Amino acid sequence: MTTMAAPDPALPPPDILQIAGVDEAGRGPLAGPVAVAAVILDPRKPIRGLNDSKRLSHPQRETLYPIIIGQALAWHIEMVEVEEIDRLNILQATLAGMCRSLCALRPAAQLARIDGNRLPRDLPCPAEAIVGGDRSDSAIMAASILAKVARDRLMQALHQQHPEYGFDRHKGYGTAAHLAALAEHGPCPHHRRSFAPVRASENRRSK
Repeated sequence: MTTMAAPDPALPPPDILQIAGVDEAGRGPLAGPVAVAAVILDPRKPIRGLNDSKRLSHPQRETLYPIIIGQALAWHIEMVEVEEIDRLNILQATLAGMCRSLCALRPAAQLARIDGNRLPRDLPCPAEAIVGGDRSDSAIMAASILAKVARDRLMQALHQQHPEYGFDRHKGYGTAAHLAALAEHGPCPHHRRSFAPVRASENRRSK
C-alpha cells in the first residue's frame, strides 16, 4: 500500500461544510493498483474545467491535477496494491481504499460523496453513494482526475520495469495487445492473479 497526501492546510472557516468527493481509477485492468482519491474542494476557490476524468483529454487532466492539489482544502490518493486486490477481491479492496483515503484527509471531511452505488464500512463521516457522481459533483470530478493521473503516471513507471507488456499504452487494461503479451511472457508481479485472463495465462504456462 502506498499513499500520497497533502500537507495539513490552514483550517477553513467554521461555516464551510467540508464535503469530500471520492472516486477511483483502475478497477477493470488486469495489472497495476487501483487508485482511490478523496478531495475536499475550497468553495472560495472554484476550479474551472472540472469534469469526469474520462471526458477529459490527457493534457486537460495533467493541467488540472496541480490546480486541484494546490487549491483543495485537503486531498489524499491511496494506491490499493495488487496483493490486496487478490486477497480481498477487486470490490472489497476498492472500498477499503476509499475508507483509508477518507480517513487520511486533514482537515477531516464532515460528509463524503462517493461515486457509485456502494458505501464502504467504517467510514469516518456520514456518506452518500451517487451513481454518476463523477459527472455531477465537482468534488467527485476532482477526485476522479487525481486518481486517474496518479495511476496513469504509475503505470508509465511500471512500463519502464516491464516494457514487454505495453503498460504505457493500455495502462493494464485487457486489450488485444496486452492479452497477446500475457500469452507470450506470462504475468509479472504487477498482474492481478485473481482476474481470469491472468490466471488462465499463468495456468497455461505451468502445464
